[in-house]
Amino acid sequence: MERIDLLGVKISAINMAQALAEIDGWIAHRQPNYICVTPIHTIMDCYDDPKLREIYNHSGLTTPDGMPVVWWLQFHGKKWAERVYGPDLMLALCAHSIKPGYRHYFYGGTPAVLQSLEDNLVGRFEGLQVCGSYSPPFRPLTEEEDLEVIKRINQAAPDILWVGIGSPRQEYWMARHASRVKAPVLIGVGAAFDFLSGRKPQAPLWVRRAGLEWFFRLASEPRRLWRRYLLGYPRFLFLLGLHQAGIIKID
Repeated sequence: MERIDLLGVKISAINMAQALAEIDGWIAHRQPNYICVTPIHTIMDCYDDPKLREIYNHSGLTTPDGMPVVWWLQFHGKKWAERVYGPDLMLALCAHSIKPGYRHYFYGGTPAVLQSLEDNLVGRFEGLQVCGSYSPPFRPLTEEEDLEVIKRINQAAPDILWVGIGSPRQEYWMARHASRVKAPVLIGVGAAFDFLSGRKPQAPLWVRRAGLEWFFRLASEPRRLWRRYLLGYPRFLFLLGLHQAGIIKID
């Protein structure tokens, strides 16, 4: 898949149908890959953390999660590019997986969130195969605990391992575990577990399409997210301007 640079992050110029087709290929060949969904705030995390940027740039797909990222791809001539947003990707892939019988595993969230997530998805998609889930503690796992989790996942034999432990923690986790778990597809989906379990409200579709989801989320969780949006987004525009002018370079 062709990629376009945005402040050093190589964004996959794709739409949802292309993402699903790529995932089909990985599963058919049992080829391990991970997917990073990429809004503006994760691009800023990558700008500040070269190791994280390397993880994104070595992914199977680094999808345009935010509308500004989609607009950037389209500005560079990739008119087919569309938003491949974590919750939408989860819903599309669940629907797509019924016929081939792909098996899903959920890693992240609390036990209550995982139960609600599974109930909602299985209720929405008749025949969806969920082969397991794991709610990790809010601390780093010991080596013994990590080995036990890998064993549990491999025994469940998922085709798709959904990782919802927040960025950048989930991207580091996927990069470390892609070669250790037998699932051919790992997808970091951030807040999708909370949205699709019903734990947190999701912005209306028209808000998401207008590129205003950041404002909805800021209004919903101002104390937690104000730094991300009120400081991070203006900083992104400033750095992008400097980068386009050739004043700063990113290795």
